[in-house]
Amino acid sequence: MTALFTPFTLKSVTLRNRIAVPPMCQYSAVDGVTNDWHRAHYASIARGGAGLVIVEATAVTPEGRITPGCAGLWNDEQVAGMAAIAGAIKAAGAVAGIQIGHAGRKASANRPWDGNAHIPNDAPDGWQTIAPSALAFGGDLPKVPQEMTLDDIARVRQGFVDAARRALAAGFEWLELHFAHGYLAQSFLSPHSNRRDDQYGGDLDGRGRFLLETLAAVREVWPQHLPLTARMGVIEYDGSDEETLAESIELTRRMREAGLDMLNVSVNFTVPDVKIPWGPGFLAPVAKRVKNEAGLPVASSWYIGDPQVANQAVLDEQMDLVMIGREHLADPHYAFRAAKELGVENPFAILPPQYGWWLERYR
Repeated sequence: MTALFTPFTLKSVTLRNRIAVPPMCQYSAVDGVTNDWHRAHYASIARGGAGLVIVEATAVTPEGRITPGCAGLWNDEQVAGMAAIAGAIKAAGAVAGIQIGHAGRKASANRPWDGNAHIPNDAPDGWQTIAPSALAFGGDLPKVPQEMTLDDIARVRQGFVDAARRALAAGFEWLELHFAHGYLAQSFLSPHSNRRDDQYGGDLDGRGRFLLETLAAVREVWPQHLPLTARMGVIEYDGSDEETLAESIELTRRMREAGLDMLNVSVNFTVPDVKIPWGPGFLAPVAKRVKNEAGLPVASSWYIGDPQVANQAVLDEQMDLVMIGREHLADPHYAFRAAKELGVENPFAILPPQYGWWLERYR
């Protein structure tokens, strides 16, 4: 059975299959404004047949960018470029999603192909980072961030709200909050990076407060009939896995009650020295546990690009959606290839007729 190619409905949105393209930063924007590269990139992937295409991590404030080349939605001038991207994705038959976030202490970094390290504050394209506590990530990201004041927290939370409004105006129908990968929200949640002694620190109630408040604030402006999701690290692989996962599941339950519609399950990446068990579908059992115990649909990614592995994850009810990233970079027509491998009837219909007709006729 080709479970991977069954439709999936969340709120009022129906995806044509369970294949989703996760956010993958292109680091090619100028002052947060997207351009021809982004439009061509996203249109190409959407034409390949995925059900959902989520636009890369988009900063809600200027200092929230991972690199100077990151996309943004902190001002109205950035909306037009995003609208063109959303329109291209929808014209190709996929649902247009976008991820908004703040990089926290991992911000102000060079593009990966330029070294991935922090840019000094006094460099022309560097800036001061902020975080829950004045603790550096370490490794190639050694800058000590400024500890956020309550005003900072309120400002960034409002940045998420304003970016959500702009995403809606641009035509996106699926919103993902970036609460993962050691960026700002994840660093509030983790005791590795949050040593605050006020209402935003301490126990799970305090460390989870920023995430819950931000979700609730965005939920007020994001239409109830459209999916509001989050990507969150639920496990660190630092030796305290059971405790971290249990806390993450409890927070997911609270986020569900606050209006979250789906969780995209990932790894925390809050500290540099961990032992992640990389391998095909290694997060699938973790995602299934979150799904069952938190009572929420889930998606996940990481090493599940093999169509058989991806299909099995849906068949085994480990995931509702499978996030396929790098394979789409290598082959924008991944869905077509997966459909052929899994024996889907008439896989050529997945492609636009400008491609599918010729490929079927001369196969």
